[in-house]
Amino acid sequence: MECKLLKKHRGIYAAVLLAILVIVSDRIIEQAVSLYLQHSGGVIKITPFFNLVWTGNDGISFGMLQGLPYGQWLLSFMALIITGFFFIWLLRTKSLWVCCALGLLIGGALGNTFERLYYGYVIDILDFHFAGYHWPAFNLTDSAIFIGVSLLIYYELKSPEHSNNKGNKNYG
Repeated sequence: MECKLLKKHRGIYAAVLLAILVIVSDRIIEQAVSLYLQHSGGVIKITPFFNLVWTGNDGISFGMLQGLPYGQWLLSFMALIITGFFFIWLLRTKSLWVCCALGLLIGGALGNTFERLYYGYVIDILDFHFAGYHWPAFNLTDSAIFIGVSLLIYYELKSPEHSNNKGNKNYG
């Protein structure tokens, strides 16, 4: 009985584990970077194109909606509503692939929401740059969201039930 239950809900367990891993890893990495940055002048040069920094973003991706009145609460509320839909989707899907993607999305969204509610902004530490041009800084939870969305898109494009070759058993 217990093995059947574990097997039946393995996707949900995987998603929850991934979500927790994303949130905990993000917090640990950000705290380590914070401690190190206190003694390094604010920037840690890792490679010629990558630095570790500490910056706060009270908006959303790429700094959009920064300075929004009540933004901390509005953006957090919206993120929690969207995360609720992801949980419903998680409970309904049978695909381990989709469960893992949703786990990354849920972990990323909840991690950013925690920071937004606790600090009033999301902490970004990853700074990629080239020839003096910097990509907007981001964090591990943002990366998890990007990977989760990418996995869902890949799944939808490659999944047999969404293929134009529904009668063909060789989905290659």
